[in-house]
Amino acid sequence: MIRIAIDAMGGDHAPEEVVKGAEAALKDSELSLILVGDKARLSKLRKNPNWEIIHCDEVIGMNESPVSAVKQKKNASVNIAIDLVKNKKADAVISAGNTGALMASALFKLGRIEGVERPAIATIFPTIEGGEILLLDMGANVDCRPKHLEQFAKMGYLYAQHVMHIKNPRVGLLNIGAEVEKGNDLTQQTYPLLQAAKINFIGNIEGGDILAGKVDVVICDGFVGNIVLKISESLSQMLFTLLKDELMKNFVSKAGAILLKPALKSLKKRIDYDEHGAAPLLGLNGIVYKAHGRAKAKAIKSAIRVCAEAVRENIVESIGKGML
Repeated sequence: MIRIAIDAMGGDHAPEEVVKGAEAALKDSELSLILVGDKARLSKLRKNPNWEIIHCDEVIGMNESPVSAVKQKKNASVNIAIDLVKNKKADAVISAGNTGALMASALFKLGRIEGVERPAIATIFPTIEGGEILLLDMGANVDCRPKHLEQFAKMGYLYAQHVMHIKNPRVGLLNIGAEVEKGNDLTQQTYPLLQAAKINFIGNIEGGDILAGKVDVVICDGFVGNIVLKISESLSQMLFTLLKDELMKNFVSKAGAILLKPALKSLKKRIDYDEHGAAPLLGLNGIVYKAHGRAKAKAIKSAIRVCAEAVRENIVESIGKGML
């Protein structure tokens, strides 16, 4: 039985959407869920009795200082959820709450895998070819050294191999050009480290290659990665807004929209963040996933699914062996 602890109070739509997502995920008979939060509120929302509720009366808000809040609010839902993993009462944890607080709590309580200096946040993007790519770091480390990017590459390679089930993942270093001599000091010093690493490093890639399916894992520092993430999210939203506006302009376009509805629905599913659910925090000595702050039931259900796969594949042990 896979036991997953969920910070039920984290996120913009908690706890209602968290509970709905958990209800949907429990169709998997392998799962055992532990919801951490306000017991009175969670009990009223719960329809399925086959999960445990652990009460806590503190929540770390999205705008609170992560480290200070984690230390001061000992009984916050994210702290209690991480404690469950630390004490072996849960195999993994999911939270849609404050990212910094989740990382800080996990670092304090779980620590890092041996050989990892900086844990990283990884995010999955869809590709034009219908596949998926993993990009890290997404913002946990805005200032990095070449050694950190080398470690990100190893962790990303192992995650793509074991959890995404890509046989020999292609790893690319995000740069301003494909040539070896291109880039800043960080990328130029990182390049030979990745060449020497026991991964399938294919060289530098440009921003336009990320969604083209040329690689399976993209490596960059958290400053660049977070910008890539935010631009991608806003571009996706903008395109659908513009398309909707154009289709609603007149009778002819509205009629065409009816014919296009199945194709548009399929397209939305391909690029929908909710299909991927959550981002793994790689390098921690425990399985921790961060769902989007705006996550609703569908995203929570997807997060539970991918989290369970990471448990099945024992990703922490796999990364630990790969870092030695």
